Amino acid sequence: MAKKPAPLPNALKPWAEAQQRFHLSHAHVQMARELGLNPKKLGKLVGTKQQPWKLKLPDYIVKLYAKNFGKTRPDVVRSLAEVASAQADKKAAGHDRKAAMRVSLASFEAHHPPWPDDDQLIPEAPDYEGVVDEAESPPMWT
Repeated sequence: MAKKPAPLPNALKPWAEAQQRFHLSHAHVQMARELGLNPKKLGKLVGTKQQPWKLKLPDYIVKLYAKNFGKTRPDVVRSLAEVASAQADKKAAGHDRKAAMRVSLASFEAHHPPWPDDDQLIPEAPDYEGVVDEAESPPMWT
């Protein structure tokens, strides 16, 4: 049976909407995310017929990416669905790791009780009579 695709987290939903709205490829979305662009404000960067001096949004993203990273494409292009599934797998691995730690801690506590037995009482701290604590000493200026 095929694995059900992970739902997009809320952090990636604006990128999916921007990808659909501005007809961006997976590479363009990944480049824009790596550049730190805000997906909700990509509309400001889109040129219209009245703004012929502005580059098309995909071209502008490629130009910025080349300027900042020295290459025109990322080495590995991952879609938003792949990013979401990788995040979900990482989260599940963390849950599994935490559960394993809980089990090992429970087995450790079963063999090593947190409190000592009555015959293994911790001795009292020695009394230090005559030792003056610095906080209790009189001030030097009086």
